[in-house]
Amino acid sequence: MSRVTANPFPGSRGLAALVAGVAILMAACTGAAPDDAPTADAAEDAAPTTAPMAGAPANPGVSDDRVLFGQSAAFSGPAQALGHAMRLGIEAAFHEQNRAGGVHGRMLELVTLDDRYEPGFAFANTRDLIAKERVFALIGEVGTPTSRSAVPLAESRAVPFVAPFTGAGFLRNPDLNSVVNLRASYAQETEHMVERLTSDLGVTRVAVMYQNDSFGQSGLNGVTEALDRRGLAPVATWYYERNSSAVKAAVFHIADSQPEAVIFIGAYQPVAKAIKLLRMDVDPVFMAVSFVGSNALATELGDDAPGVYVTQVVPIPDDTDTPVVAEYRAALGEIDPDAAPGFASLEGYLAGRLAIVALDTCGADLTRKCFLGAFTELQSIDLSGVSLHYGPDDNQGSDEVLLTVINDEGRFVPAANLGDTQ
Repeated sequence: MSRVTANPFPGSRGLAALVAGVAILMAACTGAAPDDAPTADAAEDAAPTTAPMAGAPANPGVSDDRVLFGQSAAFSGPAQALGHAMRLGIEAAFHEQNRAGGVHGRMLELVTLDDRYEPGFAFANTRDLIAKERVFALIGEVGTPTSRSAVPLAESRAVPFVAPFTGAGFLRNPDLNSVVNLRASYAQETEHMVERLTSDLGVTRVAVMYQNDSFGQSGLNGVTEALDRRGLAPVATWYYERNSSAVKAAVFHIADSQPEAVIFIGAYQPVAKAIKLLRMDVDPVFMAVSFVGSNALATELGDDAPGVYVTQVVPIPDDTDTPVVAEYRAALGEIDPDAAPGFASLEGYLAGRLAIVALDTCGADLTRKCFLGAFTELQSIDLSGVSLHYGPDDNQGSDEVLLTVINDEGRFVPAANLGDTQ
């Protein structure tokens, strides 16, 4: 069961949004990346602290017959396909479990809020989900800048922050007590890209187009460090602004550098536009990290899709030989027979399954402390063929990265050797 709630920032939340907006505006005027501004911190300092509600349960989000999860993600704007897909996957996992009687008799419910892929909205949504909706845990946050705003709130209140759709390095900090990552990091994705480019093709001239925020910077750092380990450096780096498709300046500078390969750290709409424009002047290898939204990217590219590479951190959604993929496809068909399987919704499904494992481990006496401790206690978790491993200083379950390429039919297939597809 899920519940979608609008978020127009009424009442005290308006101040948080206003401060966040001012911070973003100041960053834009000074040329700094929006996430270099004190968006979340300023909003938290300015907004009044919400005291526990009178008569509220000691274990928020848990009753005899349900467990309530909350999700803040992009459900509108240029990145909305990612939010919708993650929610769909989580809902599929929850629906599947609820049909089997829930977890220890409790049905799983998801309430979602639209943050439009903006940190200020994500901060306010997270406050609402914790203090107003009284969720047990947060799940499936979409994006690095939004997670950067939300995590301090989750940490300060010991609210589980499960399986964010981002590979940002800061979320892998062992000092974090509430964050549980599912996927490999952007550093691992970009290392895999550079390794394949240099070993398979002998590429030395790599350019990077990145989103001008903490997501883009995280990916850019990964590429730069991977190249540096091989005695190389990017031939060009240029950015575009989050939630925009203004990529012409980036395309001009990158094309001028005559790259052999271009790595994109961005979302599907601007990346697709950049690829189409670049192909008018140069013919490099195009690669994007998983957050791009693979299926949405292929749709945006249309006839320009074949030959574009994307690193993946979950199995290919067509790979029904992997048991969890077959289970995902069946669960997806149960809640939306018309939904096309995709990487983002599969990641959402895995996120839901991961949360269910921890809930089951805790038994009937469910608490946030037990839930978070379950991952370290279990250490190894098998999600029907997807193996996850956690430890005292390791909050990331999977290290797997798979390079895929869009074929002539618009489908993603494994790219065993780049030399075979060039």
